Amino acid sequence: MAHHALASQESYNPNHLLDILLGKMQLKNDAALSRMLEVAPPVISKIRHHRLPVGASLLIRMHEVTGMSIRDLRDLMGDRRTKYRLSDAQGRPKAAEEKGTPPDASTSGNYAH
Repeated sequence: MAHHALASQESYNPNHLLDILLGKMQLKNDAALSRMLEVAPPVISKIRHHRLPVGASLLIRMHEVTGMSIRDLRDLMGDRRTKYRLSDAQGRPKAAEEKGTPPDASTSGNYAH
């Protein structure tokens, strides 16, 4: 079974976060939580079994639905990281921009043909 890197932290427990959300929103089960968060039920199951981390978009959705701060949500699941690592691909300019090549004129709708 593949675990994500955050799962190796001893304090990481996404079940605590999900249980708190169930109580706060007065929901009966994970299926109701998945509907409230507008995610597929298997997403909640994968998070509970440490096969999927709670991603940024889901944290934002939790924040929107509950009004809780992102920091509080992260604290509830035991995510104590203070720094985030971005992959090398994020923020890297496209190959054409690196070479100083102007964008292709055919891709812009402002030119008359």
